[in-house]
Amino acid sequence: MDKPASTRQLKVAREIQRDMAEILRGKGMAAFGGAMVTVSEVRVSPDLSLAKTYVSIFPSAKADEVMKILNDNLKSLRGELGRKVASQLRIVPEIDFYLDSTLDYAEHIDELLKK
Repeated sequence: MDKPASTRQLKVAREIQRDMAEILRGKGMAAFGGAMVTVSEVRVSPDLSLAKTYVSIFPSAKADEVMKILNDNLKSLRGELGRKVASQLRIVPEIDFYLDSTLDYAEHIDELLKK
């Protein structure tokens, strides 16, 4: 079982989530093939070296395409994040993108309940 995140981890995660969401929003939907990308959660490792960034993508049919775009542009996204958090963090964590499928799950449950 994972130990709970420290206050520092939670603060850094919140800051990264806010800044990464702003970066992705600034790129616009056109950069992601017309899909809307939302940063739903960020989890930071105890040493603050890795930020697992969970994104939800709408429509979900474009998820694979958008995840490829995000991973192909990882370096530049991390660079932009670095410029935003430079005053708060000495080291910009490595970013790993993960697909957050909770929206799909909720939609699936919704469909089941309608039957």
